[in-house]
Amino acid sequence: MKSLEKRVAAQLLKIKAVKLQPNNPFTWASGWKSPIYCDNRKTLSYPDVRTFIKVEITRLVLELYPDVEVIAGVATGAIAQGALVADALGLPFIYIRPTPKDHGLENLIEGDLRPKQKVVVVEDLISTGGSSLKAVDAIRRDGSEVLGMIAIFTYSFTQAEEKFKQVKVKLTTLCNYEAILEQALSTKFITSDDVETLKLWRLNPSVWQNETK
Repeated sequence: MKSLEKRVAAQLLKIKAVKLQPNNPFTWASGWKSPIYCDNRKTLSYPDVRTFIKVEITRLVLELYPDVEVIAGVATGAIAQGALVADALGLPFIYIRPTPKDHGLENLIEGDLRPKQKVVVVEDLISTGGSSLKAVDAIRRDGSEVLGMIAIFTYSFTQAEEKFKQVKVKLTTLCNYEAILEQALSTKFITSDDVETLKLWRLNPSVWQNETK
């Protein structure tokens, strides 16, 4: 996996799906200040990267979950990539909304999912794990089994890892925070001083403040 993590990190940095700005932090929707921002939807605009990610997720599904019957994507970021993987495997595809639709059938799960079907969830990004695990809960409440989740990238927050363990969901990712830092440093996207800042941020992102501002 180390080789794969490095390759994915290189691709994400190259197309600026991951941006690192230790001296000019981003503000997340949660209000957190962050020296890193990840938008994996950018991968869809680059056919080579899009295909590479599709192939690697498909390979992992076949390797880890040969009994899978349905692929699920978490709205909205993982809908497209999840559908690509389902198509490659010749499997049904569903996606899970963050909240039920407020009209029509008021669906939370879009698509046909039957009780006791075996599902692999595809996600684009794992931060705190909250929205990803809400999707898992929706599938389980519908009477189906979640075999595991495969995501493109994780920030590797301790609280997220603990949440996945608590609800007994196996998480596999193509790339992670450490791999991004290593690749960014080796290709001079960032300096060694930046690495220290980025590592400090991940220890307690909700209260982190950039001392250079």
